Amino acid sequence: MKQIITHFTDDDLYKFSMCCAVIDNFPRAQVKYSFTDRDNTVYPPGFAGELERQIAALESVTVTEEEIGFMKRRCSYIPGWFYNYLKGYRFDRRWVKVWQDGEGHLHVEFEGSWADTILLEVKVLAIISELYYLMTGQTGSLDYEAYYRKTYHKGERLLEAGCVFSDFGTRRRVSFEAEDTVVRAMKDCFLSREWEGKFVGTSNVYLAMKHDLLPVGTMAHEFVCAIGGMYGPQMANHIAMNSWRNTFRGALGTYLYDSFGWDIFSLNFSEDFANLFKGLRVDSGDNRVQLQRIVEKYRSLGIDPRTKQVIFSNALDTDHAIEIQQYARYYCQPSFGIGTHFTNDFPGVKPMNIVIKLIAAKITESWSFYNDTCKLSEDEGKHTGHPDVVKRFMEALHFKDAAGR
Repeated sequence: MKQIITHFTDDDLYKFSMCCAVIDNFPRAQVKYSFTDRDNTVYPPGFAGELERQIAALESVTVTEEEIGFMKRRCSYIPGWFYNYLKGYRFDRRWVKVWQDGEGHLHVEFEGSWADTILLEVKVLAIISELYYLMTGQTGSLDYEAYYRKTYHKGERLLEAGCVFSDFGTRRRVSFEAEDTVVRAMKDCFLSREWEGKFVGTSNVYLAMKHDLLPVGTMAHEFVCAIGGMYGPQMANHIAMNSWRNTFRGALGTYLYDSFGWDIFSLNFSEDFANLFKGLRVDSGDNRVQLQRIVEKYRSLGIDPRTKQVIFSNALDTDHAIEIQQYARYYCQPSFGIGTHFTNDFPGVKPMNIVIKLIAAKITESWSFYNDTCKLSEDEGKHTGHPDVVKRFMEALHFKDAAGR
């Protein structure tokens, strides 16, 4: 089987920015992650063994001077010391456990230093996704020329509608070639003439370098969730925003707010943070409801929401992005991060519904125990973590579901 990940920066930008913030603020933190397949997929026999071989192969993948040079040029907010860390970074298969149960379901766990294991998640998800299609014989029928044309048409529609958008599709792509095709098609479409909208770039740092585009992204839920495990969910957003400010000094200013729901975030989103961060990212819940909450919060602080960016990234497709653009443009500066719809939209191929979430953390290796954590989604049925932990966090935060219960 071919090696699936062969480039160190074949990864989302926010894994690198978060890694930098982790080293800067929580250098001794230890964490655990767990894989979830929301479709309860039965994987082919031998899948776990091949996945183990692919993860072991990551030990040969190191950052190049070309990759570092590109990030220095395009990611000026990342401090110089971080690149010295990346030069010495090596993956280690011992951080990962993989197995299949008797029914063929896949189990994956990570454990180790947060600064080390943080760079595994996206790569391992991309491997699982591509490996599944390879081992089930679906890859050979993929028509990439037709996919280029299909993607180009998506770009035309989005750009004509005035959408500002980026590719967020690494983790659940059909293949590396699929995402490469998407980025190439979107760039070609954007450069073909003047548009009302804009193709900003891609979250994948390697593909941004290959196509001379802007790598985009800020943070993921795990940054807030780990802090929630170490310090408690009530103040997790406050500590996360302070830590982000400490590392990036106002750059990378879009905050992902929904790790523990809107209500507790809103209580922590004071006027100084609202002014510091350029905007917020909506990644769960009803987009209209979430936007109105954001608008009302900014207005309550005396801030015109039309001066703020709101990034929508919750399971978007072309139609939904255009629909959101049509109403959101009157309230804010909308933009869109589109993932699986870009990189896994082939006829007859079902996209995987897989995630790897941080489930436990401790602030130092000297602690003899971990504190459990979870993610409380604004979407029904998408809370992630052990049910007892989810229940405990919801009670601590007086968390209400979408029905107000």
